[in-house]
Amino acid sequence: MFENLTNKFEEIFSSLKKAPSLDENQVDEGLRGIRQALLEADVSLDVAKEFIEKVKPKALGQEIIRSTSPGDMVVKIVYDELVSLLGEKNNDINLNAVPPVPMMLVGLQGSGKTTTTAKLAKYLESTKKKKVMMVSLDIYRPAAQEQLKSLGEQNNILTLPIIEGQQPADICQRAISAANLNGADIILFDTAGRTQIDLQMMSEIKQIEDTIKPAETFLVADSLTGQVAASVAKEFKNTVNLSGIILTRADGDARGGAAVSMKFVSQVPIKFLGVGEKIENLEVFHPDRIANRILGMGDIVSLVEKAAQDLGEENIKKAEENLKKGQFSMQDYLIQLRQMKKNGRNRRCNVFYARCI
Repeated sequence: MFENLTNKFEEIFSSLKKAPSLDENQVDEGLRGIRQALLEADVSLDVAKEFIEKVKPKALGQEIIRSTSPGDMVVKIVYDELVSLLGEKNNDINLNAVPPVPMMLVGLQGSGKTTTTAKLAKYLESTKKKKVMMVSLDIYRPAAQEQLKSLGEQNNILTLPIIEGQQPADICQRAISAANLNGADIILFDTAGRTQIDLQMMSEIKQIEDTIKPAETFLVADSLTGQVAASVAKEFKNTVNLSGIILTRADGDARGGAAVSMKFVSQVPIKFLGVGEKIENLEVFHPDRIANRILGMGDIVSLVEKAAQDLGEENIKKAEENLKKGQFSMQDYLIQLRQMKKNGRNRRCNVFYARCI
């Protein structure tokens, strides 16, 4: 994700950093390049325009022109504005409610709501240590309820049994009772979607919201749809109380414009990125780390967390103990080599090794 934007920004900043000092013409030229890069990344025109308007007065300040490293200062200003645009900080899931805490997933058909429901359930169980019940309210799409049931069975996640012919409002009531009986901490409601927004879908979602009173309402959107995703976010925001966005197929989106535009248009935080088909391929969205990626500054923190998660604390501690005893084996070395190959960033894994030495 953001590959195209990163490449463009690296070219622009490389040129700015070579200049011993920056005048207004050079700053203007650099900002024109940034604006063009944002537009090519499918960021909406309004978002790109406002972004440049915020960066320009800061980049033209005397502290920039007189700086010994003017290019680096411009990078810092752009970075700060990107973080601000993307949401300042990560917004954690709201669990401050009496269990079972209801949460609702909404979005267009084909955005990946059902798969994302299972991914979110897995994340909540493994990371937050909560028992989750999944509930399908999609009575329209063929085999939609069966799909969620299958995902639950495959991943050992509690799923509400299917009763043919039952309407969404009745399913909601039955789900709340079943969650209480089964000791579930959280209920995830997978709502029905359409190929496009229509009055019937919005009316049904609003009715469900009134019935379950969700602590969180997540809009699931396909990042590959670009600016369309931003307009979808705006429509849902006008109908229900959206609290977060989950962008799917982020691993296949080289432009990244959807993430930038959706946060700006909806004023709702992006909370997760879907980065693959596997159940564990759901990443928490950190604006500062994403800004690092966009500017080509890397994402060491996420790399180390991923390495620790995949390798496991037990193996890390074992390797550390073996190192201290002077018994670091070829097997320990092989495990870490495989981990580096899996992450695909060998040149950055010195940070991981630092923990073991």
